[in-house]
Amino acid sequence: MLATAIHERQPAVARTFATNGCVPYRCRVTERHQENDDTFTVELEPAGARSHAAFAAGQFNMLYVFGLGEIPISISGDPARPDRLVHTTRAVGTVTRAMATLRRGDMIGVRGPFGSSWPLDDLKGKDIVLVGGGIGLAPLRPALYQLVAQRGDYGRVVLLYGARTPEDMLFRAELERWRSRFDLEIFVTVDRATGDWHGNVGLVTALIPRAPFEPQNAVALICGPEVMMRYAVQALHKRGVGPQQTYLSLERNMKCGTAMCGHCQYGPHFVCRDGPVFRMDQVQRFFGKWEV
Repeated sequence: MLATAIHERQPAVARTFATNGCVPYRCRVTERHQENDDTFTVELEPAGARSHAAFAAGQFNMLYVFGLGEIPISISGDPARPDRLVHTTRAVGTVTRAMATLRRGDMIGVRGPFGSSWPLDDLKGKDIVLVGGGIGLAPLRPALYQLVAQRGDYGRVVLLYGARTPEDMLFRAELERWRSRFDLEIFVTVDRATGDWHGNVGLVTALIPRAPFEPQNAVALICGPEVMMRYAVQALHKRGVGPQQTYLSLERNMKCGTAMCGHCQYGPHFVCRDGPVFRMDQVQRFFGKWEV
């Protein structure tokens, strides 16, 4: 509604900004779920007649808390259900802490979707290995939805997921449903076992050497803390999965979503425009280098 009102009142330059995704549209919180102590999921619907734009797995939106500012958040919902706009994030800064207080019926601004996506349509027939650390499972979740929906188009689908403790795991009910399927390979580990946890203990990268996939026919999708992704790339390389078979989601330093501010420049790339999903050979010159 806000974008529509500006479109009607302002000259052509304002209309151009609205068309290019520079003006947020108002959305209403329809669902909110606490994933763990500091991480939550919100579901949004447009407040007016406008519909959400279709998105691809791996893309992100800019979410605007009125009066405070906006931040980039990956879409964590099902690409086949663009009417259900879902985001999962941690309450770690001013904007996300304010988002953590939102309840049903509250309003938030949305711009997007932006960025590149996991190239799933180009990977049919391949073994797909998804490696997620902590909240890095959220940007991978739409890819899993698509892989499950088109399960016959791919080889083995393997999810390797690591969290700090069992209490920190995301989407626990879904993980259990995915683990109950015979056509998915789900492996979960925690850095530190608590309570009645009897599963794997250790870093998620330790799962890679024994994961069931064929390296020559595999493609890896990785998202998590940068240090975890660096060691995951190394472990995959030892298994025979090369840079052209490896994709990373580099959600770092994004601020405007349109490559106008330059805040997320990464060598010759802008993460918000050219990423956040990159093939490893596109960024390996800069990946892991301090202050790049």
